[in-house]
Amino acid sequence: MITISKEIELASGYELSKLGPLNELIFFDIETTGFTPNSSSLYLIGVVYHQSGSWQLKQWFADSMAAEQELLTSFFDFITKYKILVHFNGDSFDIPYLKKCAAQYGISPTFDQIQSFDIYRKVRPLRRILGLENLKQKSIETFLGLDRFDQFNGGQLIEFYKEYLITKDDKLYQFLLLHNEEDLKGMPQILSILDYTDILQSQWTIEKHDYDKDASRLMIETVSTVSVPVPFQFANTQYQLHVENNILHFSIPVYETELKYFYENYHDYYYLPDEDMAIHKRVAQYVDKDHRVQATASNCYTKRHGLFLPGVDRDLFPVFKSEADSKIYYHEYLDDIDFLNAYLHQMVLSL
Repeated sequence: MITISKEIELASGYELSKLGPLNELIFFDIETTGFTPNSSSLYLIGVVYHQSGSWQLKQWFADSMAAEQELLTSFFDFITKYKILVHFNGDSFDIPYLKKCAAQYGISPTFDQIQSFDIYRKVRPLRRILGLENLKQKSIETFLGLDRFDQFNGGQLIEFYKEYLITKDDKLYQFLLLHNEEDLKGMPQILSILDYTDILQSQWTIEKHDYDKDASRLMIETVSTVSVPVPFQFANTQYQLHVENNILHFSIPVYETELKYFYENYHDYYYLPDEDMAIHKRVAQYVDKDHRVQATASNCYTKRHGLFLPGVDRDLFPVFKSEADSKIYYHEYLDDIDFLNAYLHQMVLSL
């Protein structure tokens, strides 16, 4: 086994203290010749950690097939000093692989003593909103404008390693180390992708809001305490969202129409055909019996003409619909900051 240790330059645009104290964090990544230890081998484990005011890189490289057990033991011993293990898709691949690999040698992994933080799982909900082609680490690096020297993929590296075992070619050895190092150095850097989650979940201050009657749109500009590194915009059939730095611009359709508010407990209501509305039986008892009938689910409503926004939450706001069985629902637009704040946050959850 070859052990490589060196100080590295590393810049992260993300506030790492959100994950935990720097001295408790350790980033890790593994390189293997396949997807399962039953038919492949582990040949490289790398970690990045902060120590004495600087970032450090440590790699354990299997220079022979017999070094796999030593890699595992060295790695598990090393991470016992840390409390938070940061990785990219490690919950699905790296950690299960290492557990199965360790079991073959009767080694007890130390994962239960350390908290796992999977960047991939945090990023996954953002793929559609950010328009990412896929969720590979390199794709996220590209989105954030990050460059790397390594240009090889995992499949190519497997062949490099197999050839290295035969030739001990130093150039191949350097390619293998570089790929792992670039993945590790990229992790703290791509954490800034989490700013997009943070800004959507943050508290906003509404700076402007205006109902454009000609365009039938509600335009809202909000300011967040979180700033994103790269501007983005998202649009679906109803909403439009543009985010730049710490400013969020919302464009929401507004419908000026007449809709119905349906009462759930229609058994307690009478429907008044002459007025096309339902009223509670406590009040309807004073209405002539010839002008009232027992309400049903389809006619137990009152009508409201006004401005309405697309529905985002059936429990948080009153629901208006065109008919009782309609799947599409709306909320009445209120020119009120508290309402708009609550509506925007529910809207973002539905994107």
